[in-house]
Amino acid sequence: MTAVRTLVTGSRGKVGRAVVRVLREAGHVVTGTDLSPVDWDRQPEGMAPYLVADLTDAGQVYALVGGATEGENAKAGPYDAVVHCAALPAPGRHAPHVVFGNNLMATFNVVEACVRWGVPRLVNISSETAPGFPFAERAFFPEYLPVDEEHPLMPQDPYGLSKALGEQVCAAAVRRSDLRCVSLRPTWVQDAHSYARNLGPIVADPSAPSITGWAYVDADDLADAARLAAECDLAGHEVFYVAAPDTIGGRDLHASWRRAYPDAPTRLHEVTRPDASGISTAKLHRLLGWTAKRSWRDYLTDDGEPLSVT
Repeated sequence: MTAVRTLVTGSRGKVGRAVVRVLREAGHVVTGTDLSPVDWDRQPEGMAPYLVADLTDAGQVYALVGGATEGENAKAGPYDAVVHCAALPAPGRHAPHVVFGNNLMATFNVVEACVRWGVPRLVNISSETAPGFPFAERAFFPEYLPVDEEHPLMPQDPYGLSKALGEQVCAAAVRRSDLRCVSLRPTWVQDAHSYARNLGPIVADPSAPSITGWAYVDADDLADAARLAAECDLAGHEVFYVAAPDTIGGRDLHASWRRAYPDAPTRLHEVTRPDASGISTAKLHRLLGWTAKRSWRDYLTDDGEPLSVT
């Protein structure tokens, strides 16, 4: 079997690093790209080639997707797959127009380059924020929990809006080309360095609210989903949520939601376990065979204290 040549955008970020590692372990020939400066010295053995590119610049993206890279992938032509992880990951740290403009134009340019170069498979890292309630200025509740792919999208903020529109860019592309696309909507992504800082206080506080139903996902589990999406034969554009099966801290989803949001009109659907996540991954499991392998319990005690992880 010929190795799959895969480009990973945002390869220096939390998600991108995990995706590069998982794809390489699976036998993909990977090139990474990001905005971090390049190291001009000889790279350590086994590192993926890396190229600096501004994805808001259409010319740079066209050259990038077309295979204008250095190292083991040079002069091989367009990639077999692109995993688009690059984005400003939330509102609030940049001006709204910067978040929206960067994320949407980067996605458009990547999708357009894939269409024009004939790349057969694109994996677009979208977000659980596409429905709108996580960063809403005028707060509203999910219509039901666990949230699934049928939930309406009503984003207000520049980040969630950029992700929802990015999915529409992908859907438009498959209507006008042979590109096949999967958009993954991960919930709050964690890795070994962030569990204690991000989830520890929530595990320790049973009263801590969460508008997404205490959902989270490990970066490596998300990377596994990205690998499955890059290798699958699904036609058209499919959207999948990606989340761990349980709640942060092992909360009872229904009881905790009623306690945290007693006036919310949210319908609570039947779940297969009391501590089920507020995000459903049933579609991802059904169509791609994905199952989460990691948990907050691998890094934290029941009191939210960090475990010694070797």
